[in-house]
Amino acid sequence: MFLLNVWKNLALVSLGIAIVCLGGCTEKPTDEQLAVWRKEASDRNAEIVAEKAKNNQQREWNLVIQGQTATGKTETLNWSQLQDLATFNLNTVDPNNTIHRSQVFKFTGIGVNSLLKKLGVQTGVMDITFVCYDGYQVTIQMADLLKYPIILAVAKDAKPIPRNQGGPIYLIFPYTQHPEIRNKYNEGMWAFYVTHVIFGTEKAQVSIGNRKLNLADLDKLPQVTLTQNVGYRVWWPSGKVRLQGVRLRNVLSLAGVDLDSKRFVTVRGKPEVYRKKTAPITLVTQDILNCDVILATRWGEEKQQISAKMGGPVTLAFGDDCPSKTKNQRWVTFVEELIPQI
Repeated sequence: MFLLNVWKNLALVSLGIAIVCLGGCTEKPTDEQLAVWRKEASDRNAEIVAEKAKNNQQREWNLVIQGQTATGKTETLNWSQLQDLATFNLNTVDPNNTIHRSQVFKFTGIGVNSLLKKLGVQTGVMDITFVCYDGYQVTIQMADLLKYPIILAVAKDAKPIPRNQGGPIYLIFPYTQHPEIRNKYNEGMWAFYVTHVIFGTEKAQVSIGNRKLNLADLDKLPQVTLTQNVGYRVWWPSGKVRLQGVRLRNVLSLAGVDLDSKRFVTVRGKPEVYRKKTAPITLVTQDILNCDVILATRWGEEKQQISAKMGGPVTLAFGDDCPSKTKNQRWVTFVEELIPQI
């Protein structure tokens, strides 16, 4: 495609030359002139390709802000709005750049503390969680967000950040300006491709068709407790963990779903990786009916609610009585929707 566009541009240049020459010039362009025109055409093509990629990125990438903001309402910022807010510059090394570990880059982005001022926060909120496209999440203490210039970067050395370098939105820390912060937030906290910012922890809500179930609804159902190793990827204790929740079959029954008429149920979480139509998290009805597939709402001996740091308030879990093929599926965090399918 790139070469095709180059030759299209060269053809236009050549056509322009022909029109000019019709006016009286008889000399053919020199090799040097052709080289210049080819370079101009190539450079222009590169600009078009870059602009197209940029426009696609702008159309497709939003930042969703949820949780315990001052209003409690979800706010979605599109790429254009993010660009307008990206006024903060931070010069720092990038620990994920393994080739040039000591190189200082100029990151441009949105100061998280500016989002706090813009949206406000409810009393008692102690942290903010950043959720990524691939289901990874990072939580930062509110006091540190107010103290340090931690930003959501959208540019690196004045260029959009590629996906393989953390873009389009890359959570970064001021390692060069404040090296002490590295002791608290190591390089694993530099979050790639951020899609959501959650103030505190949201209220539990699971959608099933037109029905929306909150924590009070789930608490009315028979409760089940699992004590086992869990399959969540980050920020959970190793070893056996106590989970409390409700069986998926009871949740679906409460929403009026007849499982006998359904073959599958798709579970969707907040991160985009759980929402991809090409690779859905789909459970067969037989397993839902015959083993402990649960929506967990609490964990630990004290049965505390599952925080955003751990992927809560609602997560998908599988009991040890489930078939290996089922329980070895991805354990979904930030569960938001159940979709019964025929």
